[in-house]
Amino acid sequence: MGALFGSAMWIIIVWIVLVVLATMIITIYNNIIRTRNSVEENVSAIDTVFQNRYDLIPNLVEVVKQYASHEKSILEEVTKLRSQAMSGQDMSKEKLEQENMLSGTLKSIFALSENYPDLKANQNFIELQNQWTEIEDRMQAARRAYNASVKALNDIKQMFPSNIIASFMTIKQYEMFEASQEARKSLDAKELFSK
Repeated sequence: MGALFGSAMWIIIVWIVLVVLATMIITIYNNIIRTRNSVEENVSAIDTVFQNRYDLIPNLVEVVKQYASHEKSILEEVTKLRSQAMSGQDMSKEKLEQENMLSGTLKSIFALSENYPDLKANQNFIELQNQWTEIEDRMQAARRAYNASVKALNDIKQMFPSNIIASFMTIKQYEMFEASQEARKSLDAKELFSK
């Protein structure tokens, strides 16, 4: 009787351990999927903001053309960078670099307005500038959310025990948004005020 009770107890313990293990695996798997979906959702949010910016650029270029026609090189550069950025589909390092270059070139268009008082006072230009500022604010928020979700996914892929389960899954590698080299340079106040 004692041996039968002892083996039944071991069977129950083994079953309990298996159920706990299966529950842990399912929970970890679901967490990986939830985090990956969060990254994909944030990629979609960034793509939406990118599209809003792409839609704004032709209007901006057209307004600036009316006042600063001899600034053709900057306008052509913006148009070229917009086309390149729109052609990239995935959130890759190249796509992120193209978007940083486009942002920098767009900033130069707004800097141009300082040389053209009529452009600076134009209501369409002011409205486009406000829209651009709003889009850039939304972009910053979307980038922060994206980077946070990519970090969470990377943590899951690298930390024990979820890394074991993640190693059996095909999880795409996502790049973090990083500041461009130009933005990382320290600001020289003397240079700003000497202009």
